[in-house]
Amino acid sequence: MRHYEIVVMVHPDQSEQVNGMVERYTASITEAGGTIHRLEDWGRRQLAYPINKLHKAHYVLMNIEAEQTVIDELETAFRFNDAVIRNMIMRTKAAVTEASVVAKAKEERAPRAPRPEFAAEETAEA
Repeated sequence: MRHYEIVVMVHPDQSEQVNGMVERYTASITEAGGTIHRLEDWGRRQLAYPINKLHKAHYVLMNIEAEQTVIDELETAFRFNDAVIRNMIMRTKAAVTEASVVAKAKEERAPRAPRPEFAAEETAEA
């Protein structure tokens, strides 16, 4: 079996259905004997350039180990799903299990401090 990295960009209006889509795709991978090494939901992110007049998309990253037939099934599933704007399936040399740069940045990001004028109003009320 070969290792693959898959990135799927989903229409932002379909963000609620992303979990169901991911479950279907992961079920088809595992039923065919493949394994999922990494699954990350990056959420809704700004696009570098507009695609079909859209400026945002919901991103999902998967690193899997599967046969070519499974990849062909996934490709056709992506192609016939109108919610999938773009997808990229790239073969890798080995399984990637550590968190991606995007996931690490999301974890390291500190929570935002309240705005100064809003914080001043809260202290004045107390």
